[in-house]
Amino acid sequence: MIITRTPFRISFFGGGTDFPTWYENNGGGAVLSTTINKYCYISCRCLPPFFDYKYRLNYSKQEQARGIDDIIHPSIRETLRFMEVNFGLSISHDGDLPAMSGLASSSAFTVGLLHALYALKGKIVSKKRLALEAIHIEQEMIKEKVGSQDQVAAAFGGLNKIEFRSQHNIEVIPVTISRDAFGHLQEHFLLFFTGVTRSASNIEEEKMGHLEEKSTDYKTLMSMVNDAFGVLSGERDLLEFGKLLHETWKLKKSLSPRVSNPYIDTIYDTAKKNGAIGGKILGAGGGGFMLFFVRPEKRKKVREALHFLLHVPFRFDTLGSQIVYYAEEGL
Repeated sequence: MIITRTPFRISFFGGGTDFPTWYENNGGGAVLSTTINKYCYISCRCLPPFFDYKYRLNYSKQEQARGIDDIIHPSIRETLRFMEVNFGLSISHDGDLPAMSGLASSSAFTVGLLHALYALKGKIVSKKRLALEAIHIEQEMIKEKVGSQDQVAAAFGGLNKIEFRSQHNIEVIPVTISRDAFGHLQEHFLLFFTGVTRSASNIEEEKMGHLEEKSTDYKTLMSMVNDAFGVLSGERDLLEFGKLLHETWKLKKSLSPRVSNPYIDTIYDTAKKNGAIGGKILGAGGGGFMLFFVRPEKRKKVREALHFLLHVPFRFDTLGSQIVYYAEEGL
């Protein structure tokens, strides 16, 4: 039996430039993101040959399938196909946070399952291989309209600048700061759940349809990655990070009318009026989680103003996808 633990991620800057449609045609892309201590857990074990089905799957639904083609869950179906699994399996999923909420839960699932299947076959693979193969499964096999940053973040973990130069040329550059600076940075964030989930793929597909006319905005979003990286490297005041988040939020809203709505705008305006320097909706937009950058002394005021939302405390994760349980099994 194998259990993997794969982190969810928060993307700060550069989202959208991690889509192949962008970075293959515009000289590259870049994002700044971190993984957090909220996880996707995948348990995987060989299924004894005593049943009239081959695959037993437990996630938000339950499936019992005789063949890979009969599996409904797209990530499970295509990951099993990619790994050429020809033996019975029982797969179970559990997550700390809800799906379709802007924290890359679907890519954490794919990376975690891929990691588990390699371990089940007795193979140790690199983080880069996990990331690139998860990108292939989601973009080429499932045909999801998704970028390439989520799979990389989930596999590698940590606070990183990720550069996309081509489909197979991706570089992960860790943000190297002192432990004290690392802790101080974390004290400036507040994460809230809006209570709304949505399909990221539909929103991102609409954005990609207007890529050419919005190219100047995407170039500006990508330039903010280096600006924010400079802030974290100590070149500028840390509060500039929050101001950059505010600027990226304004730009992100201009990419599609589906990114925000009156409810989300009200949440953002309330946070700003009560001390938040900046913030953004996470993921594609339209719902899910909202992140705010707040001076530590203003955190309580912002939390009280947003008392109608669920506050989710978090810390940064530094490990990426991990095998947390491994045990040999036999009939």
